[in-house]
Amino acid sequence: MSEEILINVTPMECRVALVENGVVQELFVERTAKRGLVSNIYKGKVVRVLPGMQAAFVEIGLSRTAFLHANDIISKKEAGDAEPSISELLHEGQMITVQVMKDMLGSKGARLTTDLSIPSRFLVYMPFGEHIGISQRIENEAERERLKTIIKQIKEAHSDSLTGGVIVRTAAEGVSEAELSQDMAYLIKLWQHVQDKKIRVQTPTLIYEELPLYQRIIRDLVIQNISKILVDSRETYGKILEFVRDFVPNAEERIEHYPGERPVFELYNVEDDLQKALSRKVALKSGGYLIIDQTEAMTTVDVNTGSFVGSRTLEDTVFKTNLEATHAIARQLRLRNLGGIIIIDFIDMQEADHRAQVLKAFEKMLTRDHAKTKITQVSELGLVEMTRKRTRESLEHLLCEVCSTCQGRGSVKTAETVCYEVFREILREARAYDAANGYMVIANQKIIDRLLSEESAAIADLEFFIGKPIRFQVESLYTQEQYDIVLV
Repeated sequence: MSEEILINVTPMECRVALVENGVVQELFVERTAKRGLVSNIYKGKVVRVLPGMQAAFVEIGLSRTAFLHANDIISKKEAGDAEPSISELLHEGQMITVQVMKDMLGSKGARLTTDLSIPSRFLVYMPFGEHIGISQRIENEAERERLKTIIKQIKEAHSDSLTGGVIVRTAAEGVSEAELSQDMAYLIKLWQHVQDKKIRVQTPTLIYEELPLYQRIIRDLVIQNISKILVDSRETYGKILEFVRDFVPNAEERIEHYPGERPVFELYNVEDDLQKALSRKVALKSGGYLIIDQTEAMTTVDVNTGSFVGSRTLEDTVFKTNLEATHAIARQLRLRNLGGIIIIDFIDMQEADHRAQVLKAFEKMLTRDHAKTKITQVSELGLVEMTRKRTRESLEHLLCEVCSTCQGRGSVKTAETVCYEVFREILREARAYDAANGYMVIANQKIIDRLLSEESAAIADLEFFIGKPIRFQVESLYTQEQYDIVLV
């Protein structure tokens, strides 16, 4: 399987696309003015302790206070069965060192932990941890043992400065002891820098910032099957080369500067896929389609046969549509970066064997996802319930905002409904106030048109009933649901 990474950079934002066999699988967007916060380390100040929620709000210098739960405080983990309350662990005004686990999402502040971790190319250093962990994606037992042995030796060699735990990342598979030792030396130096800055600063502030997107992508995603990395900015290309020479030297020959006049995202049809990823409907090649709805609580995916009638029986048609949908859903979860609870409504299948095959195919497709996924169960209604780890904003939340017309409902009141609301409002006004010269209805063009045509008889009856004339004025800036009744 051939994979390529495309990096598009402008002064305002950096966009990265992961392309597998010519098809865009993942998109990453980082706005210069809105850099992600995950993995940033702050010196914070506890501003409020909430015993009922076993949590605290912490000021870290952002627009909103961040949230720290008792479960994410390292001393609680060490306390074993005692489980002290949040009031025993923290008090208002206390200065603590914290790390962002989840970005600010919607109206929620960032989620924090005191169990710090600092990643490098092959390792993750956990200053307050103890164990040595190996990525679950490294399945070969002999390789797992080799890596564990090497890390133990490195820890012993740096016992005076290396006291925490270490997690070996997937990229470390097959890596030499010298490279792992070099990686560890970098982490020790970085941790010392964090400690020194923590001592120097006395107010809530950032003391360690995660790498920019283009460097994180090189650090985290550039593995052996990445055949090419195209960068369309010469300045960023130079910075990436400096970075890989220090941390990923075997990737240097795969990095290329793209000088073409045609934008690199257009060349690979990424722009089209990005627009489709913001659409509610996703077409399948067979003629079927998906409907994806993202809400505050969960994301739902509905599978439909649409115009696909190619199989001999209805059961076969449903089975083939569902199988095709497993590929499309797995890709859309990655492309849109959907996280949290996800409910998938596959088309009902009568045969148990078909249901098992669809579920197995879906689980296989999810193994290629970089985010942690878990299928919890298939409900009695035949819904597939799953979770996908969410650490950053979805593509829709990042690139879109709530519609000012429908306020996120996805629909607006019909012109007929609004006209009847206008009638009721005029009756209320007539009972409450004595308008000497009648009333003026100010509304959207579509509403006024209906009032003067289909509802003209009703308007005449209303004027007779209240004994006052009713006039109309179009306001082009009003949405279909907005109107005003003015006493003339």
